[in-house]
Amino acid sequence: MARGSAPVPLSVLDLAPVGSGRTAGDALRSTVELARLTERRGYHRFWVAEHHSMPGIASSSPAVILAHLAAHTSRIRLGSGGVMLPNHAPLVIAEQFGTLEALAPGRVDLGLGRAPGTDGATAAALRRTGSLSEGADDFPRQLAELIRFLDDDFPEGHPYAGIHAVPGPVQGRVAGGVQRADRPSVWLLGSSGFSARLAGALGLPFSFAHHFSPANTVPALELYRESFRPSAVLERPYAKIGVQVVAADSAEQARRQVLTGALAMLRLRMGRPGLVPSPEEAEAYQPTEVEREFLDDRLRTVVFGTKDEVRAGLDALVARTGVDELMLTANVHGVEARLRSYDLVADAYGLPRG
Repeated sequence: MARGSAPVPLSVLDLAPVGSGRTAGDALRSTVELARLTERRGYHRFWVAEHHSMPGIASSSPAVILAHLAAHTSRIRLGSGGVMLPNHAPLVIAEQFGTLEALAPGRVDLGLGRAPGTDGATAAALRRTGSLSEGADDFPRQLAELIRFLDDDFPEGHPYAGIHAVPGPVQGRVAGGVQRADRPSVWLLGSSGFSARLAGALGLPFSFAHHFSPANTVPALELYRESFRPSAVLERPYAKIGVQVVAADSAEQARRQVLTGALAMLRLRMGRPGLVPSPEEAEAYQPTEVEREFLDDRLRTVVFGTKDEVRAGLDALVARTGVDELMLTANVHGVEARLRSYDLVADAYGLPRG
């Protein structure tokens, strides 16, 4: 893992944004380009997120995208940021990520969230049974079941004791103790204190969505550290935060790109989700006073500017939060801007060129 002069490892979260004038195929090909670039530049992980019924985001199926990325990369860790556990049967997730582990041994992360990753009606269509609140409240039980499927260690007499997630540990036992690769690394994701406390109690690594909920970042991280109990996975807490970052050759160029993502989020919050607007579309938009306040608030949550300005912002964020890793995301229009942004951040920290 190359760190250059970065205070902590740098990673990437990609949503496969679909920009105005582009297609979902364009967006997914861009995700491959980004994964290959960030691998060359020494970033630590590349994660994709689960979202549904959002025209401007093509990452509805993380496992499918990750399998494709595994075929186009060789070193960078790949993972979900995250899979929304209440949307899926735990056995299905164990099978999907066991398959990914078989395809890319030793470099698969399974990041799990309890939010639906969409609106209530879409979540109901995904889950088919039970209320949305039941899915979220049942998260600890679902998580325990998923981990048992990944480890293949349901106790004797359990209804699932004879069920095995394949690919998985059972194959090593059937083959007479053949050494198997480690299972995917399990992370808990969150934007509040619930997952922070649960991750700490279970001794799991924790990823906080600072780009969603910056006011809750420090309290959630403190709760995670206070709740932490050493486990077979971790001896001490390990926390990272997701942060929206856009670096460009000038501060003005960076702000133009940031505005595209902010306007896309505004439209989503207003119930009018669409493609990520181009910089020209974003600049031409005439917001109301209330919309202007929303856009300004969004811009305040983003670290953007020249590479030196971005480095200063990220260094300050690490100092304030004490995190062990930063996960950068850039939900803006156009792959060129995102490629340039990750290149400039890597340059700012002296990461390798390839």
